[in-house]
Amino acid sequence: MEGSTVKKSTADCSSDETVQPRRLNGSSVETPSYQNLHRELLLSHKRGLLLEEKPELKRVLEQRRLELHKEEEMARQRPSDLETELRKRQQKLQEYEQEEIRRRENQQKIPEFVRVKDNLKRTQTFEQ
Repeated sequence: MEGSTVKKSTADCSSDETVQPRRLNGSSVETPSYQNLHRELLLSHKRGLLLEEKPELKRVLEQRRLELHKEEEMARQRPSDLETELRKRQQKLQEYEQEEIRRRENQQKIPEFVRVKDNLKRTQTFEQ
């Protein structure tokens, strides 16, 4: 039986000889397509074409320019009927809120005994 295991191991060795060795990372022998890809990445990095590789200031400036451009386009376009109606409703709501704030401020300025007297008058008129 020992002889049979020795034969198997020699058979395994002969099959290992046909298998090519693995390349190590960073080896100088690289495929041409990988070299081209690496060269392209280096060039684009030097030019700053990759968005993630751009300095933060450049990214912020580009975003600001895009936002300004969008705002200018929106200003040029005539607002739709829906937008105008929404603006009207928003203005009415703001006016109502301001009026409510004014009313509360006026209520606070009135002395308490006057408010109590008004409340009593109202309750008396409702009871009659």
